[in-house]
Amino acid sequence: MFDGPIVFAPLFMERVWGGRRLAEAYGKPLPPGAAIGESWELVDRPGEQSVTPDGVTLHELWAGQRAAVFGARGTASAAKRFPILVKLLDAEQALSVQVHPPAGVAERLGGEPKTECWVLAATEPGAHLLVGLRPGVDRPALEAALTDGEDVSRLLSRLDVRAGDAIAIPSGRVHAIGPGCLIAEIQQNSDTTYRVYDFGRLGLDGRPRELHVAQSLASIDFDDVAPELVAPGSETIARTPFFEVDRHRLDGPWRAAPEGECAIVQVLEGTVESGGRSFAAGDLFLLPASADPAVRGDGALVVRTLLPPG
Repeated sequence: MFDGPIVFAPLFMERVWGGRRLAEAYGKPLPPGAAIGESWELVDRPGEQSVTPDGVTLHELWAGQRAAVFGARGTASAAKRFPILVKLLDAEQALSVQVHPPAGVAERLGGEPKTECWVLAATEPGAHLLVGLRPGVDRPALEAALTDGEDVSRLLSRLDVRAGDAIAIPSGRVHAIGPGCLIAEIQQNSDTTYRVYDFGRLGLDGRPRELHVAQSLASIDFDDVAPELVAPGSETIARTPFFEVDRHRLDGPWRAAPEGECAIVQVLEGTVESGGRSFAAGDLFLLPASADPAVRGDGALVVRTLLPPG
């Protein structure tokens, strides 16, 4: 039985658009000299695996101790691997215009579907997201812009953002993250991204990065126009068939998990205590179903992720 929070070592991913802010903001031990765009905080994939300080992998917990760690919702899941992937993103530069395929399209194209959501942990002046299409933009307009070599990011709906904003990104929603955004991302356990447009940028190898125009056009939901942000004061961020995400400003003890369930807790601001351990901004811990679900913090801001019911 697990009587306290479980922690894992993050995996740092070098990205052409990344920077060093994860070290500056959260003290992450980034490799020297690398532009780190992503810290994979919780992952169970064949090539990437979260590991506890004792050397136990997330996959071993999911496969061998599912009831004790992940509770009734985990036991009910048919997923062979833990179905949620959690990241921190540092967008020093803009990301590509991209889309993740819906389930039916992903199966046909040999990829994986991905629904995700973002919580803005910090922003710089001018920070923005490009999410969904602008009103009046249809498939022929996007195709014409691609054919003519235009900057297709101008066809997306721009949302100026500040810390505390959040938004869901369902599969099929075309999107890009602008520069100056530090983001907590919760997503399906998938690594399929189709790039529509990349500003003519070169990759880490000095070559133009691959585009996936045909796959993108097959995946984009052209009826998805001008979506809205979730305001900073809202606790509920996303309710999807794949995860539930909430945000909480703590004022004393708080029950982080429903009875008999687990919870993933990310600290965005302040310090929290759980199971006799202290966690600072940038930390993530998995609160197992068998542990005391109490989390305490005086003014701390946390993001809580649950497996979906049923």
